[in-house]
Amino acid sequence: MTIRQGAVRFILLSSLILTTGPAGCVRRIVTINTDPQGARVTLNDEEIGTSPVSVDFLWYGDYDVILHKNGYETLHTHHKLFAPWYQVPPIDFIAEALVPFTIDDRREMFFALEPAKEINREQLLENAAEFRERTLFAEE
Repeated sequence: MTIRQGAVRFILLSSLILTTGPAGCVRRIVTINTDPQGARVTLNDEEIGTSPVSVDFLWYGDYDVILHKNGYETLHTHHKLFAPWYQVPPIDFIAEALVPFTIDDRREMFFALEPAKEINREQLLENAAEFRERTLFAEE
């Protein structure tokens, strides 16, 4: 083997190691917190736990959030997570593939829950009776 062949092999082996070695990536984490804490959290139709709860996420954009806690009004809302500058194409390629360390992108969603409204029992029974009458004696 000549010196030139050895140098070529060294360059090829070095390139292989560098391209298959540990590359950077972005770890995206969102924490959902409520006031009061302890609400059941559903994110995009998947129950993820009780607040405060942290979960990895894959994309930036609009998230459907449902929060439920006994004694409080159920909150069904949306929350948008915006991409940071290093996740905008073509810069995202550098952050995802070439940076030699992991970037943590931590986001937080915070929601205040409203106490449940007291139900007027008499009004509820009156509405139920009216609905029953309309259903039973509706003209076809």
